Order: sequence, then C-alpha cells, then structure tokens
Amino acid sequence: MAWRAATAEHKISIYAFSNKANKPYLCPMAQIPTALQIATLPHAPGVYQYYDKNEKILYIGKAKDLKKRVSSYFNKTHDNARTRLLVQKIVTIKHIVVATETDALLLENNLIKKYQPRYNVLLKDDKSYPWICIKKERFPRVFMTRRLTKDGSEYFGPYTQMRTVQTLLELIRGLYPMRTCTYDLSEEKIEAGKFKFCLEYHIGNCAGPCEGVFMEQEYQFNIDAIRQLLKGNFKASLQTFKNQMNGHAKNLEFELAQRIKEKIDILENYQAKSTVVSPKIVDTEVYTIRSDEDFAYVNFLQISFGSIIRSHTLELKKKLDETDQELLELAIVELRQRFDLNAATILVPFKVQTPEGIQVQVPKQGDKKELLDLSLRNAKYYRLDRLKQAKIVDPDRHEKRIMAQMKTDLRLSVEPRHIECFDNSNLQGTNPVAACVVFKNGKPAKKEYRKFHIKTVEGPDDFASMEEVVYRRYKRLLDEKQSLPDLIIVDGGKGQLSSALKSLDQLGLRGTIAVVGIAKRLEELFYPNDPIPLYLSKTSETLKVIQQLRNEAHRFGISFHRNQRSKDAISSVLESIPGIGEKTIIDLLAVFKSPSRIQKASFSEISAVIGAHRAQKIATHLNDLK
Repeated sequence: MAWRAATAEHKISIYAFSNKANKPYLCPMAQIPTALQIATLPHAPGVYQYYDKNEKILYIGKAKDLKKRVSSYFNKTHDNARTRLLVQKIVTIKHIVVATETDALLLENNLIKKYQPRYNVLLKDDKSYPWICIKKERFPRVFMTRRLTKDGSEYFGPYTQMRTVQTLLELIRGLYPMRTCTYDLSEEKIEAGKFKFCLEYHIGNCAGPCEGVFMEQEYQFNIDAIRQLLKGNFKASLQTFKNQMNGHAKNLEFELAQRIKEKIDILENYQAKSTVVSPKIVDTEVYTIRSDEDFAYVNFLQISFGSIIRSHTLELKKKLDETDQELLELAIVELRQRFDLNAATILVPFKVQTPEGIQVQVPKQGDKKELLDLSLRNAKYYRLDRLKQAKIVDPDRHEKRIMAQMKTDLRLSVEPRHIECFDNSNLQGTNPVAACVVFKNGKPAKKEYRKFHIKTVEGPDDFASMEEVVYRRYKRLLDEKQSLPDLIIVDGGKGQLSSALKSLDQLGLRGTIAVVGIAKRLEELFYPNDPIPLYLSKTSETLKVIQQLRNEAHRFGISFHRNQRSKDAISSVLESIPGIGEKTIIDLLAVFKSPSRIQKASFSEISAVIGAHRAQKIATHLNDLK
C-alpha cells in the first residue's frame, strides 16, 4: 500500500491573557498545563506524542479519538507502576491528525522505529536478512544477496534462514542451467566473439549464452519459471517438464527424457519437504501472539499455493501494560514492511485494525483454524526456547520475574519470597489433622512442611481447627525466633480467613504478615476487611503458584489424614487381641513404620520382632477377620 507518512509535528498554540493589559500572548508548550493541552485536542484519529521537561520523547501512541485516548491517561489511577511514572513525567503533548485510523496505525509504527521512545514497545531489528535476486540484465543472473539495490532487479524474500536460500538456489541450478559470470552479455559483444565458454558450461551448469548458444527467449522462459518457483508455484514447472519428458519419449530420445525425469524428481522431492496445508489456501498470511508480563512473541506464517513458504517469530519488549490486540496490530504492520508482504488476506486469533485493502479473518474451524494453531505453537515454542536461554544466562531471572509479578498482582508491600499455606482435613470430625506447606522463592521447601494433630477442637469445625493450627505454628516460630513468612495463604473462604486472623491478633502479628484466603469454587482471593474478592486471570502465573500451594497443602494434609485413619484402625484391631499389649504394638510400629505394613508382613518377619508365640496370636486373629 502506497502511503506517505506525515512528518510535520503539529504543536498546539495556546493564547493566554496577562493580568495587566488584558492582551493575549503566546505561551511556550512547556509552560502550558497538561489539562489545557488536553482540552484543545481534537476528536479525530491520529498519533500523539508525550515529551518530558527536557523535550525528550517518552511515548508515541495512536488513537481513534485523540482527545478521549489522551484524557484516559490522566483521568484514572493506573495499576502499572511504569504507566504511573510515565504520566508523572509528561509535560508536553504533541499530536498529528490523519485521515483514518489505519493511517494512524502506519504512522505510529514508523515513528516508533524512528525515535524508539523509552516507554514504547521495542521494535528494533539489527539483522540483515538474505534475499534472492534476479538481476536486471540481459541473461539475468540468480543469486543470494543481503543488499537491496534500486536498479530494477527483482528481489524475493527476505528469508529468515540461510539454509532455505541455499536449498532454493541448489534447486534452481539443478533444474535450469543459469549463468554465474558477471560479463556484460550485450548482443554486440557476443557477435564480436569477445567471450569463450568457461568451465561451468563444460560441466553442464551453464547453457552458454556468452557465445550465443542459448537464445535469449529460451533463457527468459527459464527466468519466468524460476520466478514462479520463488513464489511457491511448482505446478507450472512440473507440467512443463512432464510435457518435455513425454515429447522426448515419443521421439525415442530416452536419454533426454531421463534427464528431464531427474529434474521432475528433484522438484517433487523439494515440494514434498515443504509443509503442505491445503491447496485451497493460495496467498495468505497467519499471525498469532503469545505474551507474558515482559515480552510478546508474534509468529507469522506465509502461505503460498497451499504450502508454508516462510515462518518468523518477532519478539517485542513490553514497556507498559499493552494489550495483545495493540501489540499484534503493531507487529503486523512491522512484519509486512520488513518482509515485503502483500497478501490480501490475513488470519488472526481475534479482530485487529489493519491497513486498508487487507481482509481480516478469524477462523473457528477447518484448515485455517489449524494454521492458526500451528502458528500459535511456533510462538509458544519460541517463547520456551527464549526462557531456557535466559535461564542459562541468568538462572534467577525467572524467579525474580515471578516474585515481582506476585507482588504486583497480590498488592503486597514486599515480594513473597517465603509463603506458607494451611489446609484442614477430617472425616465427619474423626482424625482431624492439618497441614502447612512452605514455598521459598516460588518452589516447595519440603523439609519445612509441618503436620498438625488437632488437639482442642471436637467435631468437624474447620474454623476452630484453622485458628488452632495458625496459632500453634506462629507461636512456635516466635518462641524459637525463626523468620516469619511474607505471605500466608488459607485454603478456604472468608470463614477460614477470619479464623487465621484471630490467631494472628492474639500473637500481635496482624498487619506484619500478609494473609490471603482462596476459595476453590471460582478461585477467588479474599483479603482482610475487603468484601470484594480479587479474581486473577486463569492464565496468570501468580494464580498458578497459589493453586500449586493450595493443591500441595491439600495433598499433604489428605495423606497425613489417611495414614492416621489407617493407623488407628489397625491399632484398634491389635489392641483387641488377647495377650497383645501396648508395648508389643509400639515395637511392631518401630520396625514396620505403619499399620498397613504390619498387615502385609509375613509370620517370620513379625516373629523376628515379638517372638513366635505373640506373632501366632496376631496371625490367627487377622485371619479370622478376613
């Protein structure tokens, strides 16, 4: 799309009045209050620019309505700390009005790449991608280059991998004998006999246009076929070779037919290696996005004649709380400019604003939906690879990021490096127990897990049990002068949370330790004295850590509860055997560790601990129960 970005920056001129003469004078932009600058903004599409007191550009953004968009920065309190800092630094607001929102999108992309403001998504790319060039000359050469020269030559690409370029060039040279020399093969020089056949001709790699053996018309026919190959169209070349092969075979020219057959095999073999998606999808681009707190990864696939001919993943460094839609819109413009893409149809996971003339589709099923899923998998794998690389370079990077994100999401004053989670477990009030699991730096610290027998509560009272366990846990930590956690998570709703707070009040720890309750039904997070729960995104890493804590506490508590039930059951059975006292039971448990192992043990194993006489009594009694 031919479009010329506006370069002039429109400054707002505001007239004020002096107190003395009541005459207007022109104020410098830096001296005009931001509220007054906003008030004069138009209700029109365009691009806005924020500057600090030193006239240094901070941020560039697009808007469908400039006044509404800019006003939103100053009319609310932002959760993102970087956004709040940005707003504090804004002194001057400049804007450029354009005709449509799509023009604003293109202009924003160009200005971000030009100025690279501090608070904008990072779009810079220092890579030099390879191209395949068909040189504008008589008997054109076909070669790889990284420089684009405006001399009328055709360039195909850029390609993201050098291996792809090498494979294509090998394919072309195997199919068509093209010249590689740089001679000026003008008609006059060829007729004058200034050139001689080189080694490339004698080994069959060149058709010899330098001595007029190969006609220009036939050479141009090969160039047209190569052009189609580079566009991803193999059908035309295949059909041409098959016709030539059949013609040679009819004329009994079997050696020539075999040579053509070898070219067909080369072409079909290359075509088989390319990922064929659907012959119905001719010229399409696919864009998907996968983002986290700091980065976004946009993958695109280029589909031509039913095959994937190009794939690339763009990494965007996030600066503010940009949405996936904003990032994807910016990435689409950037990728189409960088790789010279011009497909009329694009596939995306959700509706986006694009330049004019592009049909946007959001497929829900079929081949196109499978293409979206494939692109998304590429983006996910790229993200995982980047995280693995970052972990090797900086092992603590992931941990620091998670902790910082949890601090922000849970509205904590410090990073929750030390977290403890409590859960109760009982069966109709029998064998009541509780569990406390400990996470440090986002990972389980299993040596610090603790089990609790409920001592003061009778019956199924989860609230009282939670109050007892929390009190006992932190009373002991205080007595032993051990470090307290940064965050306490209580498995349950408002009732369990209130019970935990009672214990902390008794210990004088209220306000020194953050406490959160999590309800299982909707994964709601409850805070003290706050009737409105907090809902985190289902994909949030913070919620995943909390769920892991809750599930681990539940698992640990349930396991302890089951062991207690089993122990009590077998202990009661053993105690009912005549001649088997408490000391014998203790001796057995000291060796076999659990009641279930006593049941599974053989007669010889039990008799080795308590003697054959008492072992026979136990064996007889257990057999009678079966």
